[in-house]
Amino acid sequence: MSLSVPRPAAKQEIARRTTFVSIVLNAVLMSAQVFVGIIAHSQALIADGIHSLADLVSDFVVLVANRHGAAAPDVDHNYGHSRYETVASLFLGGLLIAVGVGMLWRAGERIANLQDIPPVHSSALIVALVVLVSKEALFRYMLRAAERVRSAMLIANAWHARSDAASSLVVALGIIGNMAGFQVLDPIAAAIVGFMVARMGWIFGWDALQDLSDRALDQSTADDLRALVLSTPGVREVHELRTRKMGDLAIVDAHILVDPLISVSEGHYIAESARAHLLTDARVVDALIHVDPENDEVNPPPGQLPMRPVVGEAVRAALGAQGLSFDSMNLHYLSRGFDIDVLLPALANADETAQADERLAQVDFEALKRRLGAREIRVVRAVRTPGASLQAARGANETAAPR
Repeated sequence: MSLSVPRPAAKQEIARRTTFVSIVLNAVLMSAQVFVGIIAHSQALIADGIHSLADLVSDFVVLVANRHGAAAPDVDHNYGHSRYETVASLFLGGLLIAVGVGMLWRAGERIANLQDIPPVHSSALIVALVVLVSKEALFRYMLRAAERVRSAMLIANAWHARSDAASSLVVALGIIGNMAGFQVLDPIAAAIVGFMVARMGWIFGWDALQDLSDRALDQSTADDLRALVLSTPGVREVHELRTRKMGDLAIVDAHILVDPLISVSEGHYIAESARAHLLTDARVVDALIHVDPENDEVNPPPGQLPMRPVVGEAVRAALGAQGLSFDSMNLHYLSRGFDIDVLLPALANADETAQADERLAQVDFEALKRRLGAREIRVVRAVRTPGASLQAARGANETAAPR
């Protein structure tokens, strides 16, 4: 199943626009949270402001990754720069873990010194509620855009905004508790925010690390890609289909089974057609198709068989001993055995053909098969048809080698 997505330039523009919106909003909210938090004596609101500061840093990381990740493949990066987004997600995860741990540490210090916690002013609650509504609206806006372009990095950044909204809710509850006389609730709220930030960082970082370790696409997507390959005329079976993620895209390797007796050029054409089908899926950045005459997992090819130069020399010597020659030769290395197809040249008339067939009958094909380890040697003579070019003859003009 092929899914359409905006072109890379459009995707980059959407990412840039949504990230700039996030930068402006986070800058305003961070300033208000830290300023009011200090004045209103709210540790939780200050912690949330630090969280917003981390959002600002992450937004700039997203901008840089978006710019470099959209760059075209070059000599040093043959498959493009899609993993810049994954590296950015890993950096984001590490940043969030560090910020969360710092917030937990600071909250623990405040809880250990409850006598130093002053009552929180109501202005802190107003700011916390404004931040809550703003971050939820930002989450919904960014998630819609991220899902439209299917960017893992933008989706992660959107859910980061949702975690901000959740942390603002916790902060608001902590401030309310402090104003009600439970002063410990404000640093507890700060600690919960720190834990949420660190947990989100771990999730993003671990997910990015898996992608950098060549994680495969999910099974449902792999089944879609397998169906695309199988829809290619000439493909009998698909095996050893493997995928590895490159940012939001993936590279696909697959082995296809084709008729073992077709030409190399036809097999190559089928493989290129299968690759073209795969590339119609917007999730595939590149594909490598290997052609198999048989399923190597079930029927491994026989080993220690002679290559074309050795076989050609042996066949040439066997036919030459009877004054014969051949035009071409096809070799089939299959699990059922090693087969050889030999095409003899066309002759001018029936008398010459009859004389050549008599000499052909004197060739010891059984000895030749034993020498080469062949299961079968098939000999076919080309014929000239009236008013036509040279063709390979079969049926009445076919000479089968003795078995």
